Amino acid sequence: MVDLFNYHRRETSVVHIGRLDMGGDNPIRIQSMTTTNTDDTQACVEQAERIIKAGGELVRLTTQGVREAENLKNIHDGIRRDGFATPLVADVHFNPRVADVAARYAEKVRVNPGNYVDPARKFIKKEYTDEEYAEELKKIEDRFVPFLNICKEHHTAIRIGVNHGSLSDRIRNRYGDTPEGIVESCMEFLRICKKEHFDDVVISIKASNTVVMVRSVRLLVEQMDKEDMHYPLHLGVTEAGEGEDGRIKSAVGIGALLADGIGDTVRVSLSEEPEAEIPVARHLVDYIGRKAGSLMVPGEACESFDWLRPTRRETQPVGNVGGAHVPVVIVSAEQTDYAGKADYVYVGQQVPEHPQPGKHYILDYDVFAQLQSEGNLDKAQGKATFYPIFPVVAMPLVAMVQSDMKFLVLQFGTPSAEYLACLKAHPEVVVVCTSNQQNRLGNQRALVHEMMTAEVSNPVVFAQMYQLNDKEEFQLEAAADMGALMMDGLTDGIWLMNKGNISVGDIEDTAFGILQAARLRTSRTEYISCPGCGRTLYDLRTTIARIKEATKDMHGLKIGIMGCIVNGPGEMADADYGYVGAGPGKVSLYRGQECVEKNIPEDEAVDRLLQLIKSDRQG
Repeated sequence: MVDLFNYHRRETSVVHIGRLDMGGDNPIRIQSMTTTNTDDTQACVEQAERIIKAGGELVRLTTQGVREAENLKNIHDGIRRDGFATPLVADVHFNPRVADVAARYAEKVRVNPGNYVDPARKFIKKEYTDEEYAEELKKIEDRFVPFLNICKEHHTAIRIGVNHGSLSDRIRNRYGDTPEGIVESCMEFLRICKKEHFDDVVISIKASNTVVMVRSVRLLVEQMDKEDMHYPLHLGVTEAGEGEDGRIKSAVGIGALLADGIGDTVRVSLSEEPEAEIPVARHLVDYIGRKAGSLMVPGEACESFDWLRPTRRETQPVGNVGGAHVPVVIVSAEQTDYAGKADYVYVGQQVPEHPQPGKHYILDYDVFAQLQSEGNLDKAQGKATFYPIFPVVAMPLVAMVQSDMKFLVLQFGTPSAEYLACLKAHPEVVVVCTSNQQNRLGNQRALVHEMMTAEVSNPVVFAQMYQLNDKEEFQLEAAADMGALMMDGLTDGIWLMNKGNISVGDIEDTAFGILQAARLRTSRTEYISCPGCGRTLYDLRTTIARIKEATKDMHGLKIGIMGCIVNGPGEMADADYGYVGAGPGKVSLYRGQECVEKNIPEDEAVDRLLQLIKSDRQG
């Protein structure tokens, strides 16, 4: 069981990938994937070297056919001639024979259990008897063992790479579209590896849905421990998208796992040039790594908490905070005329001269109390609403101030008898949970678990403070810090603060982006877009930009933009609409998982997608 409160790297076996070792006490490795045609040797060499020079420690290339697999030798030789020893990874889908060839030329081969032997996913329904299911597993073993023997002969490592979007129909029919099914898809192959004494195995479980990804990896770690397997893990949120959204989404999912010590290599999948992924992954790994050596947090896990299958903590709502309400966003604004979209605005000692109608403001308790004692509270509020916030030292005054909602700032380590008695006596109090420790996750978890054990049901807003001037660093660190707290079901609100040159608007957007990335609150259209690779069948980045511009005012939609069919319909499992490469210059459109228009010329496809969306909305 993971230590919820103190950072430790998960213990794993060591995998040899060419001259690179992964797992064990080795650093967390950073990698990316080329987007060039694997038949184009020079283009692949040049892009691979850009990845390497940016800090990439492994370079993956798509190998959709035997010809591409054989050309890995030329790419490999080209990179070696230029003085780079960086291992190459072949990415294989649908054709086991390609994996056999690639294993001779690449230091590592990725295979996808969902389409290695099982046929391409067709969303068919079929019930398997236990005997029929066992026969299918035998087919996998008969085909997989010869591949492992080739890998043994050539000292080639493998990655068992499960994608939520390409689970086989066989797995879905037996286990459903569930994290348990994703884990079993992986374990079928790992059991063969263990039986054959093949140890150079890395595992990945990826999804565009961060909740599915995190829960699946947690379950996998638990299952591997039960079966005495300790293989290293590759982390990534597939089809994360581009720009700020892609970075935040990746940081939420990857950060949630890294913070619990899980992960031995990271790939951040952005719909951008692959070398742009490297500094994002590096910052995440380095930031989480600072937790090592933090002061021990003496937290105790609540017995009712299930890290493997967490549900939202039950709370008694206070206004629109907690209960079944979506998590709220609080911002701090020095300018009291701030007109953003946050649910609450903290203004401290500054009473707004012209409160905006409908706005909720948080005032320091002494200012609030003074207004109230002078009889000026209603006058000051106008059509807005003010609420008091209390530091922990003012906790005895909570009972003396009248308000139907109060905020109390708490940290783990506050004498529990005192604060728990206050919370039980005052259900109108919302806890603002803070930490000034490097391992803030451990501290914040510990406070909430202490509350859960005491059966205190006040809502909790997590407040995170930073001192950063770089917006991207702020977004990555805030998303990583919030990841596990949201996945654990503990989050009723988020309050990001920063002492640096980042605008209140950017801070607010980051908070909403983090909640959306964790599937807790939808505030704008979400784009599930792949990073592109040699399989991409159209101009991916230009298309993403066109679709984003055309749909920017359509709120609450999820649109999948996929370069090819490998993960297309599956990774868009919860998307409203999909745009998927179907062939060179051809695109198919999806409504949910149903293909509604096939093989549309690329130059017409974006307009046809917009027509489909508008037609549905008007209908």
